[in-house]
Amino acid sequence: MRKFLGYILTPIFFICFSIALILFHPIQWLCLKFGGYAAHKKSVDMLNACLVACNYTLFNRTKFIDNKNLPLGQPIIFVANHQSTFDIPPLIYFLRRFHGKFISKIELMNANIPSISFNLKYGGAANIDRKDSKQAISQILKLANNMKENNWSAFIFPEGTRTKTGKMKPFSVGGIATLLKKNPNALVVPIAINGSYKMVQWGMFPLRPFTPMSWEVLNPLDIEGKSPEDIVKMAEDIIREKVEGIN
Repeated sequence: MRKFLGYILTPIFFICFSIALILFHPIQWLCLKFGGYAAHKKSVDMLNACLVACNYTLFNRTKFIDNKNLPLGQPIIFVANHQSTFDIPPLIYFLRRFHGKFISKIELMNANIPSISFNLKYGGAANIDRKDSKQAISQILKLANNMKENNWSAFIFPEGTRTKTGKMKPFSVGGIATLLKKNPNALVVPIAINGSYKMVQWGMFPLRPFTPMSWEVLNPLDIEGKSPEDIVKMAEDIIREKVEGIN
């Protein structure tokens, strides 16, 4: 029955999702052209609020457990596990006060996806070519410098790819190490994402309705005197305990 309802509700979800992307593409352009970064960011925040709301067309619950004790005006590296494409809008919207930027594949920037490609190109993301290590490092360094100069934050998925089963893959160190090298005083904050992989367990059509999903922002890690490898392992262990305890 759930899958049958998925066939009915998924087109509604994608219609709403597509309308939001198409509608906000010119809005982003206008905001960036006439209002600069601040106006553009507000338009991106509004876009992602709409994308989060699309989940309700599937009767999917989006539970975001924020951490209000995190300070503003300081770079933060948010380290999260990665379960689906739909992990991203809640992170952008609910943590919008931190000006978080993503490390993304350059293919997405070049794909001409309404709103998404535009934001990746002009919103401050690090768009990396996985086949060109020199380009990838330069993009991450550029993001790291922007974090330092503007007190921006970064979202990073150290697994590299999405899991299809909810079981976490080992975290890689590279991107986090580069960000920390330029921002040694940055906070490292784990985020545990649970349940979003179930939304796409049948692929992109049909999507799974009536699926509870949660994002939990955990406490900053104590990274003083620790190597990047130790920091990443700490983040992985803490997130794994949260995720695998539920799955």
